[in-house]
Amino acid sequence: MLILMAQGAKREEIERVCQRVRELGLVPHEIPGSMRTAIGITGNQGPVHAEAFLHLPGVNECVPVSKPYKLVSREVKPEATVVDVNGQKIGDGSCAMIAGPCSVESREMAMRTAEVVANSGAKFFRGGAFKPRTSPYAFRGLKQEGLDILVEVRRHFDLRIVTEVMDTETLPAVAEAADVLQIGARNMQNFSLLEAAGRLRKPVLLKRAMSATIQELLMAAEYLLSLGNYNVILCERGIRTFETMTRNTFDIAALAMIKHHTHLPVIADPSHGVGIDWAVPPMARAATVAGADGIMIEVHPDPERALSDGQQSLTFEEYAKLAGDVAELAAWRRQR
Repeated sequence: MLILMAQGAKREEIERVCQRVRELGLVPHEIPGSMRTAIGITGNQGPVHAEAFLHLPGVNECVPVSKPYKLVSREVKPEATVVDVNGQKIGDGSCAMIAGPCSVESREMAMRTAEVVANSGAKFFRGGAFKPRTSPYAFRGLKQEGLDILVEVRRHFDLRIVTEVMDTETLPAVAEAADVLQIGARNMQNFSLLEAAGRLRKPVLLKRAMSATIQELLMAAEYLLSLGNYNVILCERGIRTFETMTRNTFDIAALAMIKHHTHLPVIADPSHGVGIDWAVPPMARAATVAGADGIMIEVHPDPERALSDGQQSLTFEEYAKLAGDVAELAAWRRQR
């Protein structure tokens, strides 16, 4: 259920409603809106009766929520959520560029790449320090050394750091270095990790799992919001289908579908979406036109020698051109 407060409802009236929700053994979630405040309710196994709230001062109406992902749904919050990452926003109508290598391989490589990313106008740098890999023999990141390098990148270039967290054990160290915690496709339904990240309240970039439906992605996001973390960014990164010519099937339709059903911002990762360097730019441009709130791109100074994902990484020159294309398309999109 969603409790809609009257426009201009007093603070004590909102608090009284929240207290009444707690008295029923449920959890209130205060959702400020442009005109009035709403209060979402979670924790109920059956229907919540409106009569418990309609008599309270400041309550305008009670609306049942039909979606299983209650807090994520636009039924609860029609306005788009804007995630503020230390002054840089995702979801405000612009298209943020998030770029960098798959893995931080060395300080020199990361600093060279970060300079190119910063010069392109991007405000977010992606790079893995802890890397979950299919093979245990593949390069799995520099770990703490990689995090230290990312901290230096942020300090030197004023870039917001997006890096993956693999498990609850390394979450504190990663959270100290990162501005945005990336929960990768393999961990989308790692519920203990989702709960820990939800309690942390730091911005989270949640990637769609390889075989997950859109509803399963939204339900995973619900874990984060239900624990009080409303700074969640969703990511379409391609799904596993019968097609073998691409690494994954890049689901551009999911961008429109996600934005229709949830107020959370959604970005696109065409690098993982297709897994082929020459196919990344057209997919990035298409995702921008389709309404993505950001584009995540893998870029490397020498993709042929990259320790991970070289086949889908752009060179500096290719990335610089794509960054310009995305900026132009995002400007065109804002004018429509």
